Amino acid sequence: MALSMHKESLNNKQMDSSKYVRYTPEQVEALERVYNECPKPSSLRRQQLIRECPILSNIEPKQIKVWFQNRRCREKQRKEASRLQTVNRKLTAMNKLLMEENDRLQKQVSHLVYENGYMKQQLQIASVTTTDNNSCESVVVSGQHQQQQNPTPRHPQRDANNPAGLLTIAEETLAEFLSKATGTAVDWVQMIGMKPGPDSIGIVAVSRNCSGVAARACGLVSLEPTKVAEILKDRPSWYRDCRCIDVLSIIPTANGGTIELIYMQTYAPTTLAAARDFWTLRYTTSLEDGSLVICERSLTSSTGGPTGPPTTSFVRAEMLPSGFLIRPCDGGGSIIHIVDHVDLDVWSVPEVLRPLYESSKILAQKMTIAALRHIRQIAQETNGEIQYGGGRQPAVLRTFSQRLCRGFNDAVNGFVDDGWSLMGSDGVEDVTIMINSSPGKFFGSQYNTSMVPSFGGGVLCAKASMLLQSVPPALLVRFLREHRSEWADYGIDTYSASCLKPNPYTVPCARPSGFPSSQVILPLAHTVEHEEFLEVVRLEGQAFTPEDVALARDMYLLQLCSGIDENEVGACAQLVFAPIDESFADNAPLLPSGFRVIPLDSKPVMDGPGAARTLDLASTLEVGPGSNRSTGDGETNIYNLRSVLTIAFQFTFENHLRDDVASMARQYVRSVVGSVQRVAMAIAPSHISSGLGPKSLPGSPEALTLVCWICRSYRIHTGGELLRADSQSGDALLKQLWNHSDAIMCCSLKTNASPVFTFANQAGLDMLETTLVALQDIMLDKILDEAGRKSLCSEFSKIMQQGFAHLPAGICVSSMGRPVSYEQVIVWKVVDDDNDDAANHCLALMFVNWSFV
Repeated sequence: MALSMHKESLNNKQMDSSKYVRYTPEQVEALERVYNECPKPSSLRRQQLIRECPILSNIEPKQIKVWFQNRRCREKQRKEASRLQTVNRKLTAMNKLLMEENDRLQKQVSHLVYENGYMKQQLQIASVTTTDNNSCESVVVSGQHQQQQNPTPRHPQRDANNPAGLLTIAEETLAEFLSKATGTAVDWVQMIGMKPGPDSIGIVAVSRNCSGVAARACGLVSLEPTKVAEILKDRPSWYRDCRCIDVLSIIPTANGGTIELIYMQTYAPTTLAAARDFWTLRYTTSLEDGSLVICERSLTSSTGGPTGPPTTSFVRAEMLPSGFLIRPCDGGGSIIHIVDHVDLDVWSVPEVLRPLYESSKILAQKMTIAALRHIRQIAQETNGEIQYGGGRQPAVLRTFSQRLCRGFNDAVNGFVDDGWSLMGSDGVEDVTIMINSSPGKFFGSQYNTSMVPSFGGGVLCAKASMLLQSVPPALLVRFLREHRSEWADYGIDTYSASCLKPNPYTVPCARPSGFPSSQVILPLAHTVEHEEFLEVVRLEGQAFTPEDVALARDMYLLQLCSGIDENEVGACAQLVFAPIDESFADNAPLLPSGFRVIPLDSKPVMDGPGAARTLDLASTLEVGPGSNRSTGDGETNIYNLRSVLTIAFQFTFENHLRDDVASMARQYVRSVVGSVQRVAMAIAPSHISSGLGPKSLPGSPEALTLVCWICRSYRIHTGGELLRADSQSGDALLKQLWNHSDAIMCCSLKTNASPVFTFANQAGLDMLETTLVALQDIMLDKILDEAGRKSLCSEFSKIMQQGFAHLPAGICVSSMGRPVSYEQVIVWKVVDDDNDDAANHCLALMFVNWSFV
């Protein structure tokens, strides 16, 4: 009886709590006001609400709670429905885009089938009618010429210097551009890794068998066509190689469009070739379906039209019909088709650099994909999909990135009209020194008046270029970013930072090591696809002597890193940085320096010496004995990744110290070049060929001796064998130790300093996520957790007395901060001989069965 009454009571309570309540408009308005302030009020806040609003007094607190729950649920459903509608619109537009692309490809297939049949017919006719080789060759060659060259038809004589003649050129440009954007005028081949989808950048293709180099892209953005057109016309905002663009004339057309005569200058990517400029006609108009078109082509003697400005420091390049087709999407947004087609006059550059000017993939990365990414970035910022910390607006952060790139490009190119002049060399032409003492150029650029001393001075730039082989650009730049201490000099960094102070320090001497320092990278912003990072780097100085205290202070760099994704085809990898002060104002003066690595091409590697060496293009700088390593057996099928590295460093100077600063800068750049060459040697083999094995190690007698000591000491102290007993020679031991599955590493054994790693096998380098070059920057106590450090300290006396110890399972961290688990650590003392007078050389550790957590 009591049980039934209890059940009835529960049912009544459930009915009371779930009974329907009809709210008046005034009650809903009051609840909505509270919801906007606090979507999830506490019980006390709900009771307070009932007391403060008499119109809610007839509603129970539980019903108020249910109302807020339902309101949050409706808000969540609304957001999800809105998201799904957005995805659906994207998929619908992408489906339309793919269907059009499929139609275009079918037309291209039909065209190729027709051309193939025509060629077969011509060959059959030629073989039947004559056996004359010259006649047959003439038919074949003429057919190929007709198929591949696609010559521009000759235009009749016309006066292109008046508006009517320019409109004729504009309409022809429009027709040719549309035939490339949506037709089969160019044989397009899709770039690897560019797969369509609602969140992808779009469909990207490059040209094959056409004059010049060309790239094409089409994608979706959530911006209206007029806004997209406005962004794309502002070429310096998204095309980093654009130095300036001048619209010299604007002519309106009868159909509501405009014709513009444009002169554009672009930067050279390296110090070894001249920059390019363009003299073009740009035509903006609307199509019948509401699409916007911005098409452009060069005005040459063959097209007619006004003559462009004369060139002095530039090589005149040609833009073939290119442009943007912007079509409105149902439900908002735009579908964009982009075509870039240029002839960069490849014969005017050194032969080794011609791949830079013959690569459609590099053009696609620099212009076509860059434009699409920039529009996507602004679209997501406009829609509030991207939030940056630090309180800075996205436009301000983009401006920082543009100023860093522009300042670095100005330094690499050193244009005379910017005030740059060449300084005499010291007899060796490996490093170029240029100076700029023109204050007017600083006041209106990325520089600042505070950088130029009031009593006379300017900016000095030291730069060099070289050819790298067998080193992926992304890998090299990532290493330079993460291991600054491997190439930078703290004293030079201090001098660079002093340009922000009223009283600069004296000129230091460039030293290979400088003052000890560590870096902390503080993320600031990144692009949508994480292909570019803007960050602040804090350099933490350490002083060990009283005279170093003045220099050992924290400094800050604003740094831009891009192109470190190894899967990007044709992408330029770049690391640019500039000293900033602690205030870091939006108009902070920037004096950028840095590295740029551009891929050239891939060629089969032949056996022989020097297959993985670094060559200096500007001098006869020697790499060192390590460059003469043989590629080894079985490497004839790997590819030789060639790239061009450009280095430029900028410093301020006072007039009376100009020669001293120039000497310091020249010496420092040579030091950096040597460091980069050593890094390139160290990181290239392990990523190019798995068969290299121990050749990633320094192939020196010291390395072989160390391996013998490690194995002998293990056998003496533990009574077991570290490696197989049948391996007696030093080379065999080294190879076995290098390929051992457990992480084996050695660290220094000093009582007055923290143990520093001096050697690691491949598994050890993988576990620490570092290289042999950067290994000595890592200290043992930095990778062990607190339990591991306590365990090692408690066993240390046992290790020194008995020779070895076993540490229990635990967790450590790699140099990149990733946690690593291990089953146990075997620690033993490595001695330099097996007699009674053996000296302790180092401490060896073997992390057994390690793995990333």
